[in-house]
Amino acid sequence: MSKKLSQEEMQAYWGKTSKLMWTILALWFFFSFVVHFFAPSLNEIRVLGFPLGFYMAAQGSLIAFVILCFWNASAQNKIDEEFGVSDE
Repeated sequence: MSKKLSQEEMQAYWGKTSKLMWTILALWFFFSFVVHFFAPSLNEIRVLGFPLGFYMAAQGSLIAFVILCFWNASAQNKIDEEFGVSDE
């Protein structure tokens, strides 16, 4: 059962949630654009017969996105529990 937050608690809650959101967004940007930007220069290195740039763009980014999703859910649940507004 969620509780009613005071104005100060709501600001602290939003501050932590906002910080998490911007961190996830920055990491998403990195894995979406920065890694792909350097992919051509990484193609000279081979991993399991595939160019490293291809592997990082095709597989590494997808793995990073899945990890980001689980980390975001876990971290937001911890924030919710800290402020007593969790669903469970």
